[in-house]
Amino acid sequence: MKSLWEETIMSTIGFIGLGNMGGPMAINLVKAGHKVLGFDLSDAAMAAHEAEGGEKAGSVADLAAAADVIVTMLPAGKHVRQIYEGEGGILDNAKPGTLMIDSSTIDVDSARAVSAAAEARGMKMVDAPVSGGVAGAAGGTLTFMVGGSAEAFEAAKTYLDIMGKTIVHAGDAGTGQAAKICNNMILGISMIAVSEAFVLAEKLGLDKQKLFDISSTASGQCWSLTSYCPVPGPLPSSPANRDYQPGFAAAMMLKDLKLAQEAANSAGAATPLGAEAAALYSLFCNSGGEAQDFSGIVKFLRGTS
Repeated sequence: MKSLWEETIMSTIGFIGLGNMGGPMAINLVKAGHKVLGFDLSDAAMAAHEAEGGEKAGSVADLAAAADVIVTMLPAGKHVRQIYEGEGGILDNAKPGTLMIDSSTIDVDSARAVSAAAEARGMKMVDAPVSGGVAGAAGGTLTFMVGGSAEAFEAAKTYLDIMGKTIVHAGDAGTGQAAKICNNMILGISMIAVSEAFVLAEKLGLDKQKLFDISSTASGQCWSLTSYCPVPGPLPSSPANRDYQPGFAAAMMLKDLKLAQEAANSAGAATPLGAEAAALYSLFCNSGGEAQDFSGIVKFLRGTS
């Protein structure tokens, strides 16, 4: 009888969406000993996957039919629904009992609909969006926020542990997405607050390093300040020191803030700061900042973007 370790190592994993996040996530599964069939519309992404030891799937249908586990990392809810529920998609071709992990960041309603469709066909599924950016994807240190049944979560955790460092079961289907958009709403709001403080400090003649030294150890302390400072200098590792080359692009932050607003409207929740953050990031993106790191909003607030 094979051990659990041996059974896991021999899994065939289908990975759909081999972009900046999905590509390195898939390679971490390859490095762990899995057979990983990749699929992406980009030839370059497919070539990079093969160059690192992954295998190429000819189509979504072929991938779904061959895989024991399917992971998806796609841009939006409409893409997830199409690739799972569309004609010739995953649910039409996967074997009963296949485990499905969607790590896209999408709307809660789509996540719940796809999960219900998968379960109706005898398959296990979790929504498992991530936090940690491209560096976390490459380093296998992502945080996964997971929604789904306890059984599906335990099955998925074997694979999520390879790609991430922190794996949290948020609750039933859709709660992983709920956790992600709530977390990123906090992040978007706090980055604006920190950026406004630095802009005000500049106007008042307060040195940015002095503000950092004080606020990083006082009541203004937050992740946006101490781990991702939006001005050059105080934190050498932050994108501000690389001309705001993105770890997490402003366009992606805007997407998540819009998802949070859609969810708030659907649930009847008041999120006035979330709405204002979405409006400000929309202005920043429309002014040419969409490809910059989201911390670059400090330039927009300063009037120099």
